[in-house]
Amino acid sequence: MAALAAALVAAPAAGLAKTPHHRRPDPRDAEIQALRTEVRALSDKVDALEARTAAAPPASQVQQLASDVQHLQESQASQAAALQAQSKTIDTAQASVPPAPSVVANMLNGRPVLASANGRFSITPHVVMQLDTGAYFQRSPGPIATDLRRSGTTASPDLVHARDLKNGADFRRARLGLDGTVFGDWDWRILFDFGGSGVENTGQLYETWVQYSGFKPLRLRVGAFSPSIGMEDQASTNGMPFMERSVIEDMARGFAAGDTRLAGQAYATGDHWLLSAAITGRTIGVLNTGTASAVPQTFGDQVGFVGRAAATPFHGDDWLVQVGVHGSLARPGNGSGPANSGLTPISGRIVSFSNTQQLRIDGTKLINTGNISANQAHTVGGEFAVQKANFLVQAEYESFGVNRTDIASNPEFHGFYVEGLWTLTGEPRTYNKQTAAFDAPIPAHPFDWRAGTWGAWELGVRFSDANLNYHTGVLATAQPADGIRGGDEQNVSVDLNWFPNPVMKFMLDYERVRLNRLSPNAAAFVTPTGAQIGQTYDAIGVRSQFAF
Repeated sequence: MAALAAALVAAPAAGLAKTPHHRRPDPRDAEIQALRTEVRALSDKVDALEARTAAAPPASQVQQLASDVQHLQESQASQAAALQAQSKTIDTAQASVPPAPSVVANMLNGRPVLASANGRFSITPHVVMQLDTGAYFQRSPGPIATDLRRSGTTASPDLVHARDLKNGADFRRARLGLDGTVFGDWDWRILFDFGGSGVENTGQLYETWVQYSGFKPLRLRVGAFSPSIGMEDQASTNGMPFMERSVIEDMARGFAAGDTRLAGQAYATGDHWLLSAAITGRTIGVLNTGTASAVPQTFGDQVGFVGRAAATPFHGDDWLVQVGVHGSLARPGNGSGPANSGLTPISGRIVSFSNTQQLRIDGTKLINTGNISANQAHTVGGEFAVQKANFLVQAEYESFGVNRTDIASNPEFHGFYVEGLWTLTGEPRTYNKQTAAFDAPIPAHPFDWRAGTWGAWELGVRFSDANLNYHTGVLATAQPADGIRGGDEQNVSVDLNWFPNPVMKFMLDYERVRLNRLSPNAAAFVTPTGAQIGQTYDAIGVRSQFAF
């Protein structure tokens, strides 16, 4: 193409060379020159196109490239179809799997509960406030010159305080804690208490335990808690019909069971029966120190056994009869302390029985055996209850025995209570099959003055007797060598209870207390020999409670 262009340009040039210089210029010369310029430009474009064509791949390579692109597109389409099919399979599998459990918030009778939708996980807060206010109406102490109505010896702090029982107020219970369930079969609780008798505590661990419930009806529990040992023992403190348990039952439960007790327990329940057995140790949060001297002593932990069997062999739609037996056996730990009746201090294994009276604005223990040298002791009790609709009568009897090691005489103590309850508004007390005990009635119509509803009202009457006297001798004589003048306390209690709703309760309590106790030791109690240091008094208490 370049040669052709050169020839086209050269031909006219040759013709022009033969033209004489004196020839007149031809007007077509300019046109010819312009044509030459266009021919050269066209020649350059043709050369560039030929060069580009020479550099392009052969047609076979282009076809191969097109084939590869087609195969790639087909592979991508196949993979997309496979992914779509796999996605459909996953969607189908996910549709067959239940949705992940969500958290459900609920209020059970005013008690907040957080639980998973399948019920295998839950957590519930515990809050208890019991504010007690009360007054004691005591008579003259009698012919004794010094008013010694408190228990103990001259070394006891009780005797350096005011002699009259303290009027006033205190938080009997102030508890905070949580309980719940994990993985369906594991139950747990942790609870702290800041209340007390006579004065509040600085706070202590009250309950902490874990329980496996997968072997239903058998359940296994370990930690710090109150093993089952009777109806009054297992009745919820939030729903008790009286401000305190009876004196005798409180001593029975506190010997080897009771609050803050380290224990392991196995128990099983059915619709109409309960069986329970526990091995127990010391109570938690109690400092063990020797009281015979200022030097703290190291005590071996007490080891005890607690058992209970209860059943409702007779029952109907709105009535039942419960019978049961329970007991405990304990081998006290090694230790030391003041002797019974203020005599020679005791060392070795010791036991004692004592209790605060049934209105605990004042925490004085009016009956007290003192320390008894013994290698073991036991309690045995029986229980009976009859419920018909909104009427309930229940009673328990207790017997205590001590295997004494210092004297060949084994003391025995006993006591009982009988109580009757009548829910004036018709709601029955709730029978708890898991504890074989009666809880508070649930108000059918919670208090609302605008709607004219008044909650539930209950009236209760109880007589209790706790006798810690053994071979006491007679008035104005010294205590026999094997005698124990722990005192005999009898209480008549009348309570009116108002339940505005399931989490609130107000109690009005009247107590008539009669104490019969001879002075165990004239020198220690600063009394004439064998003087009567008992008394009779009345007390009135009011409790304001919020609990869930």
